[in-house]
Amino acid sequence: MTITTNEVSHEQAQRFYDRLRERMASRLGETPASLLLLVPDVFLLLWRLLNDPRVNGANKVLLGSGIAYYFLPLDVVPELFLGPIGFVDDLIIGVYMLNKILSDTDPEILREHWSGSEDVLKMIQRVLDAADRMGSGDLLEKLKKVVK
Repeated sequence: MTITTNEVSHEQAQRFYDRLRERMASRLGETPASLLLLVPDVFLLLWRLLNDPRVNGANKVLLGSGIAYYFLPLDVVPELFLGPIGFVDDLIIGVYMLNKILSDTDPEILREHWSGSEDVLKMIQRVLDAADRMGSGDLLEKLKKVVK
């Protein structure tokens, strides 16, 4: 049986996404691996903000850089060698970019485009705190240098 996009509404797809995410989150608990669930959400948020006319040009450059980092074959923690855990640096870069644009972007714009279940501002803080707790303060400093 083949399902076409005409047979699945946006609401049905969103409910499936929410249920799948909830199931995965409950199995992972609050571990560094649970942060990996945020990788696609942060990527999608970066993309949506990049295409939002209310975001200024300088911030769009940052957002575009964050998106590009997801695709770079050589990064601080390469996916090629580490598998999914290699996306942690991509997540931290993306979240760092989001945190940086908050200085002159209305948080409601981020909330409008956010697909995750928790408040986007809380998520940003949680990821940055987790990066520090995981002993990746050095990693965060390296990533900040990449951004500058």
